[in-house]
Amino acid sequence: MKRSARLLLVSVVLLAVIAVSEVAADDGTGPLGVTVVAAATARSASVGALFASDDLTGGHFCTASVVHSPHHDLVVTAAHCLGGDGDGGLFFVPGYRDGEAPYGVWKVKRVFLPDGWAEGQDEDSDVAFAVLHDRGGKGVEDVVGGHRFVARAATGAGVVTVTGYPDSRDAPITCTNWATLHSSTQQRIDCPDFTGGTSGSPWVDGDGEVVGVLGGHEQGGATADISYSVVLGPEAAELYRDAATDP
Repeated sequence: MKRSARLLLVSVVLLAVIAVSEVAADDGTGPLGVTVVAAATARSASVGALFASDDLTGGHFCTASVVHSPHHDLVVTAAHCLGGDGDGGLFFVPGYRDGEAPYGVWKVKRVFLPDGWAEGQDEDSDVAFAVLHDRGGKGVEDVVGGHRFVARAATGAGVVTVTGYPDSRDAPITCTNWATLHSSTQQRIDCPDFTGGTSGSPWVDGDGEVVGVLGGHEQGGATADISYSVVLGPEAAELYRDAATDP
């Protein structure tokens, strides 16, 4: 095969791989690295905004998402979003959009912070869970579903979809791109417009798994175009087990 033909074949294969990767990351669509307003669908409803009041006054300040758990009552976010002790002053609104709470307002019952964050606000421990009160005898996962939470030693280079709520907007944004290692304990993604309020946004891979949570280095990033997440390892896995089995 001539060199030009080989190069053409390689190019076609690479384009096909990229195209498949774009769609594979939680059904993300559009070109890689482009941020758009997330469509209001049942699939995106498990991502929501955090508020300090149940009447949604004062604005939202962070993002969280529902993860699978035995009691169907668990959300994951960044630890720096949940600095309190779960005294009832936090509320999760899945699918929040334009001032409306289409799936209800869910009160935080208990917060789980890793030791590394609770004892020294270690940026390598910037992930947390919140157990929510039921509503009408149902858990939040019964209403909006949720993703699997998966802790690995490292993500490597994979395509993920990040979805979150900038505090200046009343609708979520989303972006699909490659996640790469920033260090042995931190991973990063290049996506524009992820400003304040998007801390806690889930990073969902093509298998429907949460493999990152926006936070960590520089509490998620010093610029709007580069975001970080803790590499979800043994500490995150242990914290999930504790939160998921909370009675």
